[in-house]
Amino acid sequence: MMELMTAPDTQSSATSARLARTVAITSGKGGVGKTFFSANLAAALTRQGLKVLVLDADLGLANLDVVLNLYPKITLHDVFTGKSDLEEAILPAPGGFHVLLAGSGLVEYSRLTPEVRDQLMRIFEQVKPRFDVVLIDTGAGISDVVLYAVSMAHEVIVVATPEPTSMTDAYATIKVLSAQQNREHLHLVVNQVSRSGDGRAICNQLQQVVERFVQGANGTSPKLSFLGDIPMDNSVREAVQKRQLLLEMHPGSAAAQGVVQVATRLQARG
Repeated sequence: MMELMTAPDTQSSATSARLARTVAITSGKGGVGKTFFSANLAAALTRQGLKVLVLDADLGLANLDVVLNLYPKITLHDVFTGKSDLEEAILPAPGGFHVLLAGSGLVEYSRLTPEVRDQLMRIFEQVKPRFDVVLIDTGAGISDVVLYAVSMAHEVIVVATPEPTSMTDAYATIKVLSAQQNREHLHLVVNQVSRSGDGRAICNQLQQVVERFVQGANGTSPKLSFLGDIPMDNSVREAVQKRQLLLEMHPGSAAAQGVVQVATRLQARG
């Protein structure tokens, strides 16, 4: 197993408990396959021998449970309100990883109140020592809830598609993360590409635009690390409709292999 990244506040002490590598998975717009990618990435990392948790931070509009065909009786909402313990809310998922699911249709989580912020951070700090990797599946866009969820993670993966609207929104997300969180490095995954190599070309184009128009606090532009592209694949549609992991239903499909390659590259850059 590759050595995992240690949180900055624990690097100075050899006796400190090793914390999870924390990765936020976000997107500028909805409909790019972010949550489906998050779930299958978790499965791919689990197959590499890692203990993985997916934290559903799309508060109020959660659909990770739908993707995984889970029917949770306890969600983050119950932990927030003190109705249930955190331990009860951490559920095993198909693929061998664990999930912390958010509730759906809860208006009170549509904005970042001090209570929501504190509760989310408290839970996040409690789960970090228990896993090798924590993936934070955020909502789409740049709302305060999304940006706070991203801020909790050491690394960020931006998921986009080749569509112009997706690329425009990905650029906007990168610009905001650079300005508000001083992000100097971000990962990029391009989903639903029609040809191999399209993702890298899109990453290069996006990097050029970022270098021209975005400057961080230190006067330099954030760097995009291309993690891979995932081809358009009918197997994905079938897995979504049947609410199953692509890596379990069609592990040999082109899209599944694309996710595995992303997981391998992510680990290599850890």
